[in-house]
Amino acid sequence: MKNKLSVALLLGITVSMTSCASMFTGTKDKISFTSNPEGAKVFHKGIEKCITPCVAEIPRSLSKQIVTFEKEGYNSKEVKLTKTFNPVTLLNILLGGAIGVGIDAAAGSLTKYSPKTYNVELDAAQQEAVQQ
Repeated sequence: MKNKLSVALLLGITVSMTSCASMFTGTKDKISFTSNPEGAKVFHKGIEKCITPCVAEIPRSLSKQIVTFEKEGYNSKEVKLTKTFNPVTLLNILLGGAIGVGIDAAAGSLTKYSPKTYNVELDAAQQEAVQQ
């Protein structure tokens, strides 16, 4: 009986310290980026992630996330990545308690990016008049 109680207690502690959303859905999302014209560099937090058309892994975060599209001869364009609630977090609320939810919040797993595809139209940069 004592052995079963110890196992149950250990299992309870383990479950209460899990971070369900982080474990089941990870801490990054793969997002597709396309642009017109193609060949734009995609930057996230100042780091080049890929060149369109492409797929890049973007870490989840509770803060606002912006990607920038840049191509020579075109105006750069910033796009805010939109997020939705990650329903796996509900498992954590039910099973993991405050510690698990805290871990998910720190890892950004309370949310997920949606949509997973962004298509951007780049505008041609204005050519300055050449002075003679």
